[in-house]
Amino acid sequence: MKKALLLLAFVVSGTAAFAQTGPKIEFTAKDNTIDYGTVSKETDSGIRSFEFKNTGDAPLIITNVKSTCGCTVPSKPDAPIAPGKTGKIDVKYNMNTGTIRKTITVESNAVNYEDGIIALKIKGEVIVKKEENLLEKKKSILEKS
Repeated sequence: MKKALLLLAFVVSGTAAFAQTGPKIEFTAKDNTIDYGTVSKETDSGIRSFEFKNTGDAPLIITNVKSTCGCTVPSKPDAPIAPGKTGKIDVKYNMNTGTIRKTITVESNAVNYEDGIIALKIKGEVIVKKEENLLEKKKSILEKS
């Protein structure tokens, strides 16, 4: 009986030692990815937001946010995020025509990511809105008459 209680005490104390305390960041986007889908350069601003919550027990500090290229401009919160509070990282993509596959690197004091570094991703496709040629449309209507 004493051996069982001693083993239980070791398991409980070992589990408590591995419990992380400090700030923790949890993003609402599935797999930390925002999918733009198929968007038109003319009608979409290219701005999206990664929303997150500090689920830890200490203030979360985002120290840096950087992109893999100049076509994607992220902005970070200036103030620390208190435990239980939410924040967001805005990302502006310049809407170059073609496939979107970009990574944003977030540096923080979050204890639930190795070295507090989190990779966020954006994906999608930017198309040029097909313009309707009014002369061809008028010609088509006249031919049908």
